Amino acid sequence: MSLETVVEDIREEANARAEEIRSEAEARADEIVSEADADAEEIEATAEREVEREIEQLREQRLSSAKLEAKQKRLEARRDVLEDVYEQAESELAALEGDDREELTRALLEAASEEFEAGDDVSVYGRGDDQELIESILAEDDDYEYAGEYDCLGGVVVESEGSRIRVNNTFDSVLEDVWEDNLREISNRLFDQ
Repeated sequence: MSLETVVEDIREEANARAEEIRSEAEARADEIVSEADADAEEIEATAEREVEREIEQLREQRLSSAKLEAKQKRLEARRDVLEDVYEQAESELAALEGDDREELTRALLEAASEEFEAGDDVSVYGRGDDQELIESILAEDDDYEYAGEYDCLGGVVVESEGSRIRVNNTFDSVLEDVWEDNLREISNRLFDQ
């Protein structure tokens, strides 16, 4: 063999080997690119799912917040209506006149009287505008005396120093007790629950 043939064989062998290396490198490069594309698609899909989850979570938080705010506004509106109804009841009690006022004042005084012993010196307080009415009712019993004005819508506050008892039977206290005892029913009637 001649040197030229050997060189040619080595050259051909080197070229074949270089071609083989290049083919393997291209195949590996294609494999790496394919894996990178798959990884990129997976990362993108994961990121999209994460973004969608965060959007859904944010939407739920905002919806929950809006529901809570709406509920608070409804409660505030109901509280305002209940306050208006209570104030209207107070106004109507304060405006009672004539026989209705006398009958209610008499009933409250009689209920308070049950707490005192016969012969106790009993002081009765009431609304300044009701002084004449209270004094006319008290004229029937020597143990009871009108003792002065009490800031209220009507009714009486009755006390005896001897028995150390004080009974608040004012329109205000009765209204407050009735209101507290029946608030749920009042609310249900007003708001059709």
